[in-house]
Amino acid sequence: MMHSYITAEDLGLTIEKKERVLFKWFLASYLFSKRIQHDIAKQTWEVFMKHGIDTPKKIANHSRQQLIGLLGEGRYRRHDESTAHHMLEMSRQLVRDYHGNLLNMFDCCGDEQEFRKRLMQLKGVGPETTEIFMREAHPVLVAAR
Repeated sequence: MMHSYITAEDLGLTIEKKERVLFKWFLASYLFSKRIQHDIAKQTWEVFMKHGIDTPKKIANHSRQQLIGLLGEGRYRRHDESTAHHMLEMSRQLVRDYHGNLLNMFDCCGDEQEFRKRLMQLKGVGPETTEIFMREAHPVLVAAR
């Protein structure tokens, strides 16, 4: 099916209630929500996957300069410094507040609205990132309640 937005399937992901899969989709949603061409966002996400950087802890263990290098490898050069800074802060928040686990965050929430609000409290995450992520994560998350 032709669509004008990225899907998990486009990235070879099947969304399920497993933290690593959910974070991979969240990272893709994060990259795709920025003002950058979709092919560059996809290529950058693939660079992160190729290097095995697929959890908040792994991102948090990188320096800002290392993240800028990874973004550059994916040709994600527009706003690469601010994106690297926000990505590092977002990952540190997830590690600090939820042990690096989106499912922990979800379990702390009384409902989906609270979860969306907590997502948007993460550095660099706004309504667009949240919408992209929840478009596919919602059915998996709420089915498990």
